[in-house]
Amino acid sequence: MKTKTAAEILGNPNYKAISYGGYRKSSRDVQPTIAELKEDMKILHAMGIRIVRTYNVHLPQAANLLKAISELRTENPEFEMYVMLGAWIDCLNAWTDKVVNHHVESERNEQEIAKAVELANQYPDIVKIIAVGNEAMVRWQASYYVQPNVILKWVTHLQNLKEKGNLSKDLWITCSDDFASWGGGDTSYHNGDLEALIAAVDYISMHTYPFHNTHYSPAFWETTQEDAEDKTPRQLIDAAMLRARDFAIAQYNDVKEYMTSLGIKKPIHVGETGWATISNGFYGRKGSHAADQYKQAKYYELMRTWAKENSISCFYFEAFDEPWKDAHNPKGSENHFGLITADGKAKYALWDFVDNGIFDGLTRNGAPIKKTFNGINENLFISVLPPNIIEHNLN
Repeated sequence: MKTKTAAEILGNPNYKAISYGGYRKSSRDVQPTIAELKEDMKILHAMGIRIVRTYNVHLPQAANLLKAISELRTENPEFEMYVMLGAWIDCLNAWTDKVVNHHVESERNEQEIAKAVELANQYPDIVKIIAVGNEAMVRWQASYYVQPNVILKWVTHLQNLKEKGNLSKDLWITCSDDFASWGGGDTSYHNGDLEALIAAVDYISMHTYPFHNTHYSPAFWETTQEDAEDKTPRQLIDAAMLRARDFAIAQYNDVKEYMTSLGIKKPIHVGETGWATISNGFYGRKGSHAADQYKQAKYYELMRTWAKENSISCFYFEAFDEPWKDAHNPKGSENHFGLITADGKAKYALWDFVDNGIFDGLTRNGAPIKKTFNGINENLFISVLPPNIIEHNLN
């Protein structure tokens, strides 16, 4: 069977990466079955995906995903799929009705790390990366964030296990966190523990979300009458999406600049970036106009192209819509970041894949992969709004 190291697959354009959760229902109490996970892996493999990122090893999906991939590899030795295993890290009293303490870690973290080690050793040909925490240091994750010293503690622990031969020396260890937590934004994040963490990881896995961040910069989604003159709505939208790509690149470069200022040189890859297609909140018709399938398709294409040209892995967020994310608000944007809907319809970004027969013979929930909007452009573009046009201010 084929197997490669993290060093060989990260940044390799032949090994596209994606963030993955296989949850089809509005609660994670309903775990995806092995058969459902295999269905999804076949779909992603057909798309050229070769690395998937998971988030919580304490839930059955993580172990079942590895089992599903292992079975697919046994059935077909040419089937290649690797995993970035996410160990969830949070603070004391996270997700309870007690007061959270961001300076003390949850006792559960130790179990999560132990499970990640167990799975990495059980499936060394599949698990190539362990990520300690997901957005676990950024302060806007107010319900669970920890200080960098907690992440550093567990990264160091895993690196020590590698040194002792208790984990594969080829396994790469990182933390997947917001660009700001990696020092690329607010300087209040800069401290000795973060510097030590950057030195300790094998590479930096950073998140960048123009979809969210630009809501707080209203001018990003506005254009003057003068600038809009002689331009079609589509051209105005395309220009906005180029700005979104450049926004993400700027955040990547800010992290790189901070790392370099410390005298450290190591790879930086994008652990998450994505674009939602529906929002009844900040990002929809009454907000930034960001959420729709056309803009998602443009962002996906632009980010994939930039990543390929710069030998960067981009764990695009995400493969499939996950209805549990905002279960009480079905049209909430968090439920709609997938390139494929929960019921298996390919969004606009993947319409060409349907046309080219990439998904022929593949199913989700037993149904073939078809296009959203029945493949009718006119129906899709009803929901696509250009930036707001404002009057030019002569002052």
